[in-house]
Formats: sequence, structure tokens, C-alpha cells
Amino acid sequence: MQRMERLLKKANSLPLQSGVYLMKDSSKKVIYVGKAKKLKNRVTSYFRKNTSHNAKTVMMVSKVEDFDYILTDSEFEALVLECSLIKQYQPKYNILLKDDKGYSYIRVTREEFPRISEVKQKAEDGAKYIGPYTSSWAISSSVREAQTIFKLPDCNKSFPRDFGKARPCLNYHIGKCMGVCTGKISREEYAETIDQALAFLQGESKQVLQLMEEKMLACSENMEFEKAARLRDRIAAIKRLGDKQKVVAGTYRREDVFALVRGTKKMCFGALCFADSRLQESENFIIEDSGETEEAMRELLLRFYAMREDIPPRIVLESEIADSALLEAYFSSKAGKTVKLVVPQKGEQLKLVELCRQNAAQHLALYEGKSMKQTAALDELTRLLGLPAPPVYIESYDISHTGGQDNVAGMIVFKNGKPYKKAYKRFAIKGFSGQDDYASMAEVLERRFRHYYEDEEGSGFKQLPDLILLDGGKGQISAVEPVLKAMHIEVPLFGMVKDSKHKTRAIATSGGEIQINSVRTAFSLVTEIQDEVHRFAIAYHHQKHRKSSISTTLTGIEGIGEARAKRLLRQFGSLRKIREADVAEIAAIKGFSPALAEKVKEALQES
Repeated sequence: MQRMERLLKKANSLPLQSGVYLMKDSSKKVIYVGKAKKLKNRVTSYFRKNTSHNAKTVMMVSKVEDFDYILTDSEFEALVLECSLIKQYQPKYNILLKDDKGYSYIRVTREEFPRISEVKQKAEDGAKYIGPYTSSWAISSSVREAQTIFKLPDCNKSFPRDFGKARPCLNYHIGKCMGVCTGKISREEYAETIDQALAFLQGESKQVLQLMEEKMLACSENMEFEKAARLRDRIAAIKRLGDKQKVVAGTYRREDVFALVRGTKKMCFGALCFADSRLQESENFIIEDSGETEEAMRELLLRFYAMREDIPPRIVLESEIADSALLEAYFSSKAGKTVKLVVPQKGEQLKLVELCRQNAAQHLALYEGKSMKQTAALDELTRLLGLPAPPVYIESYDISHTGGQDNVAGMIVFKNGKPYKKAYKRFAIKGFSGQDDYASMAEVLERRFRHYYEDEEGSGFKQLPDLILLDGGKGQISAVEPVLKAMHIEVPLFGMVKDSKHKTRAIATSGGEIQINSVRTAFSLVTEIQDEVHRFAIAYHHQKHRKSSISTTLTGIEGIGEARAKRLLRQFGSLRKIREADVAEIAAIKGFSPALAEKVKEALQES
């Protein structure tokens, strides 16, 4: 019995009950773990013929030699068990996040004038260590903020040994350091400052502000004006930082924000973690593109919180995902408090999702060697149009003519979000005369894909596009869809609709329109494509129209037909150069006698 038949037969014997299945390869190693509400339906779907799986699933199924399963009393129990087994087996074809960034600590030296710094690991050096913290980025940023606010020294001097031994550095003169080296800061005041800085680092900003304000007033009453001024400056710095962070943090005290951006072959899972309305952590994970954005986000959330004990009450997502109610129940159970999955539609929370997506897009762009703008635009377009993957190779078409005369079409290509001019093509409409944009578009697409089937390898037509964008609306789509269907071309087809001011307004489908004005990067990309294809088609039309006008002028001369007119243009290139030519030069062209050459000269000089 063939492998797939054997596996399908075994799968058909499974009950219609919730549980977990474990796919195994020839060495009996677990390569994938999944959960199902109905095991039989889910597992048989892998082994049936003519099932449309993404590339990752196809590869996984090709390696499966056997599978085990575990029944559960509920889908919730299946989810809990799935998470546990994935953590145990680390299967190759499950989405896994590597928690290899290590931990960070705040280090406080034990000396008369202690120093604060961020370190990756503890050492047996007598210093005090606070932590560990999961995000080195958050800790290093916070330490820098504390050093700036409290004007702590970052030089290599040792105190009190180096008091007064040299002039204070530039940081002191520009107000970035309190100037411990001058000897004017007492040990008690410095210790108090360090305590305030550590309280700030551990998220006690409000308490620190209150104590500092009380201390500032006390110093003023005691005529300690320099000390009061230092406290005033620190208070102002903390408040400025808080105002700046409010712009980023939004309105909720504790939440995590997630986004998923798809690239050419990889995906980037981005996370922004907020605590006390401050951005505490920013992470981005590059993973293989699974082809299923919604399912991928579900798995990624489970993997992300499998690495962490602390789950916030709000988990903010960019779109709805499968099993959201089940995930809420699981995370609430794990956190010991109510956890909600939220998909914002407007306001500050939506801006945070966009910020997370931009960070993930930038991270993925750097990895793939592209710009953030291109990566984000293609990802947004993919979501907007419901495409299976970001369109690497986009073809766009436009028709141009003057009152039905000199009908032409332009085909442009955008590759990885940028114009790919070596693949641009031009078409002169041949099937009919007069004005019919729909018939023109149908003819052009039919000719383009005839080239795809008939041309030799190496032709510019041999690559199938990932997306076709027509300049126009539903009418153009309706004219082209039958052509693609008859030629068995399965490429997503959409139109680009303009408003009354000839500005891009929407994406047309066979059933209506998709508004894109609010989707900034996708809108910019589609506008650029529409403007470029229009420019290219218009340029070709003007060129053809000029040649047509010149040809008409020449064929109006007695004795000059189409063939002789073409020879003249091929030889001289323009009417001006024909006018400037000698009779002998014209008569030297095949088919031209001296008498006919004289006739041409006389006719052009009069025109």
C-alpha cells in the first residue's frame, strides 16, 4: 500500500473528537504537532488528493511516515496539550521563536560614589545586580535615560580619588553631568541621587517625582538653591520624557501589541510591550513564511507567551485570528486574570499597531536587503487584496489613443515594489480600428499570454506575474477575465480606479471596489504604478501619433505610398531632415527617381 493511502486509511479511523496529533518522519522523530476540534476531519485533510496546501504543509506531509494522537475532553485541553508538546519536542514544521537574546541586569557598583550600567550577565565582583530583564534594549535605553535625567557621570574617573585633579569635562559645562569631579557634590547627595535613579529604573516614576518635588521645596526653604535647581531640572526631564512616551504608549497602562509582515520568503513577527504606559520592550522575529497569516499569528502568540510568564490584560492585534475566544481562555488561565484579544479600528491603539508593523517591516527589509517602504507596501497590498503571498512581480496595463486613432497599450512591471524597466513592453492595437478600450485591453492581454506559451526561454514574456493591475474599473476586468480563463492563466486581476481629478481612488474587483485611501503605503504604491503605466502608454501613443502624422504628410505627395514613405523616414528620421536633404540624396533611395525626389522637395517646402 502506498504511503499516502496508508496514512489516509489510518486517519479515517480517528474519532470525531478533540485532541492533538503528532506527525513523525521515517526516524520516528516528531516533526509537527497540531490540535483539532475534530481529529478525523483535520488529520485526513493532510492526506487527501487534490488538497490545496501551502508550500510548507506540502513539504511537511512529504516527510510524514506515521502519526500519533492523544484524545482530549475539550478543544481547550487540546490547545494546552499542543503548547506543552511543542515546547517539549520543538518540531521542525511548527513555528518556533528562539529566545536566544539572553537576559540583562542593572549593575550598581559598591563604592563611595556608585556607578549604574547595563550588563548581559552577573559577575562575582561585589556589585549589586538588579534583574534579570528579558529585554536588553529596554534596559539599556532606560539606563541611558536615567544617566541623562540624573546627570550621572559616565567617565572613567574614580571618586573621591580624582576630586579636583583636572578641569571638569565638556559634559559638565554643557549641563549633562552634575560634576562630581569638582568635589562639590557630597556623598550623601550623590547616594540620594542614585537611589532616585534606581527607583526610576524600576518603574517608580510617580513616587520619584513626588519625593523630588518635596525635596526641592525643602531645599528652597533652607536656602540651598543650587541643590534645588538640580532637583528642578531632574523633575522637568522626567516630565518631558513622560510626555514623549505618552505619544507612543497610548492610553492603556499594560498591553502588548503585535503585527505580522510578510516578505518574499520570510515573515517578521513584531511585538511592542508596554508597562506603566511606557514602551518596555520591542522585539522582532524573522521566521519562515508559512503562507497562512491568520494561523501563523495564532501559533506565534502561543510561542511568544510560552517564553514568558507575564501576560498583560490586553493583547492588541492588527486583525482577527482563528480561535480568538479559545486563546483568550488559555491566556486568562495561564495569567490568573482576564486577558482580552483586541483588534482596534481607529484612534491611538490603531496607531500603535501601525507603529509595530512599521518596525517589523523595517526589520524584515534590512534582512531581505529592501527598503522598509517597499516591504510595508507589498505586505499591505497583500492583505488588502487577499493575495496568497506578497506580489514580487506586478504587471500593469493602460490603453492610449486620440479619438480612436493610433491605439496603443503600455505594459509596465514592478519587481519587489520598484519599476523594472527592462521588462516594459509596448503594443500597437491591431485587431480593429476605432475606439474600444475594453476590446483593446482584451487583445493586449491575449497577445501577452500567447507570447508566454509560444516564445522561447529567455523572452521577456516567459515569467508569469504574481498580480495584474489594469488601468480602469469593472469594465476592463470583465473584458480581460474571459481571456485569462480561456488561456488557463490563474493570476489575481484587479483594476485601478481614478477620481474626477485623475487621482487614484480605489482598487476595482469584478464585484465592486476596495477603498485604499486610508492604507497609506499600499495607496502610494498603487498610485505610483498607475501613474507610471499611464506615462508609459501616453509616451508610446505620442511617438506613434507623430510618425502617423509624418507618414500622412508624405503619402499625400503624388507617387509616394506607404512603402516609399517608410523608406524616407528610415533614411532621414524626420520631415525636417528630409527638407534639408539634397535632391540627389533623396534620389539615391531605392524606388526614387530624380523627378520623384524633386517632387518630394517641392511638396515639403510648401508645407
